[in-house]
Amino acid sequence: MSNDLHPPLLSLSPWLAAALLGLGATALFDVWLWVLKTQLGVPTASFGLIGRWVGHMASGRFVHAAIARAQPLRHELALGWLLHYAVGLAFGAGLLAWQGLAWLQQPSLGPALGFSLATVLLPLGLMQPAWGGGLFARKTATPLQSCLRSLLNHLVFGLGLYLTALALRQLSG
Repeated sequence: MSNDLHPPLLSLSPWLAAALLGLGATALFDVWLWVLKTQLGVPTASFGLIGRWVGHMASGRFVHAAIARAQPLRHELALGWLLHYAVGLAFGAGLLAWQGLAWLQQPSLGPALGFSLATVLLPLGLMQPAWGGGLFARKTATPLQSCLRSLLNHLVFGLGLYLTALALRQLSG
């Protein structure tokens, strides 16, 4: 078998490939956040806020003046973590929908980073306004810093997509 063909990757279900990509990238993202918080002292948002936001949607509340001051919900942290990984899986599927399964045969960094840069529109264009932070975090204390941190975090996720694809390719060969 030649090194440039990896039949096991071709035989992966698209859903499994997307799940593995999303899981790997999200896990690297989480390691990044852990390093920022515990090793560098950089504050990071709690996934509980995501759970709180989505949990309040069940009662018809989609927008908050300040999500951190919204009524806490039971199990919001668990819900937030579940949603965090679900979004990671969806983003893995999105990259494969855009690039196709063939991208796994010859993964390249450009599409992974480009896709992850596009995903930053979700927190900056949807979540920040809904959480009371304004479009592109303009109502936060440090809008530029918030935007740059989101960009960097999503680039780390993109790097995770690429590294996971490389690992899958290596494991299949």
